[in-house]
Amino acid sequence: MIEIRNLYKSFGVKSVLSGTALTIAKGESLAIIGQSGCGKSVLLKHIVGLLKPDAGEVIVEGENIWQVSLERLYEIRQKFGVLFQGAALFDSMNVAENISLGLREHTLMSETAIAARVKDCLAMVGLSGSEDMKPSELSGGMKKRVGLARAIAMKPSYVLYDEPTTGLDPITADTINDLIIRLNERLHVTTVVVTHDMVSTYKVADRIVMLHDGKIIYSGTPSEVRETDNPVVRQFIEGRAEGPIKTATTRAT
Repeated sequence: MIEIRNLYKSFGVKSVLSGTALTIAKGESLAIIGQSGCGKSVLLKHIVGLLKPDAGEVIVEGENIWQVSLERLYEIRQKFGVLFQGAALFDSMNVAENISLGLREHTLMSETAIAARVKDCLAMVGLSGSEDMKPSELSGGMKKRVGLARAIAMKPSYVLYDEPTTGLDPITADTINDLIIRLNERLHVTTVVVTHDMVSTYKVADRIVMLHDGKIIYSGTPSEVRETDNPVVRQFIEGRAEGPIKTATTRAT
């Protein structure tokens, strides 16, 4: 359903993606792991067409998204729902207005239908009755759930999660993990989770890939990842400073 072919992206002199290749199957729950700053979020933005690669292709359901018209690109983007790292709610809007934004901009739904869809999405994320609340009144976990309600409001085929458990306590993070699993089962979507949280990764993913030095260096099931002898993957999942992955501290010593 989604194919990343030989993707390159640099920002100034900094190379972030250097020949990244990845295929995402319909209906799977994929986790992309890797160090902070390794390019996971950059890859996610390429998948949804928010960043244009320097070279390479992003194929969504058979279409190269950078060889279609701008109008068609907008149509393809509507297949995606995205939960951004900080939830990215608009402070000036209440919960209902945040969730309904895409519906108002891209559909001809009536106000009654929009209100019903907002209510359904809030029920799915466990926040029924919160329509009139402002983001400033929400906890971190509630903001994530409102962001997720917005991500699913337009009934996407793909839901992309950018660090969904970052900044949350372990119990709230596990609530988000359970919510991801329930929505996968209920909505039958293809899920891509970018994270460095291995507890979350093992729980929500059918398959795990690791991004390192601008490339996908490993792909396997959670069980295979736990047992792998790949030294880069082992260092990362065990959280060790010593190993082939060089941190800023180890490079300085």
